[in-house]
Amino acid sequence: MQKIQVLFPDPLMRKLRATAETEDMPVSEVIRRATELWLDRFPAKPGLKVKAVPVVRLGKCKVAPEDLRDKIYE
Repeated sequence: MQKIQVLFPDPLMRKLRATAETEDMPVSEVIRRATELWLDRFPAKPGLKVKAVPVVRLGKCKVAPEDLRDKIYE
């Protein structure tokens, strides 16, 4: 499971907390279930391919790791 930070407006946060209390579950579980239901409305399109991130090999780094920050700003 991965962790993210999401900002909610106060009225929505109050609804989330009220729902969580009514259902006797953590707010995070309410958010997970709501997200899952919402995403199910948009089925994956067949043939949709995710492009790979290109990888570039540039050789060895010629600057010591502790000096990288200084070299960036030169």
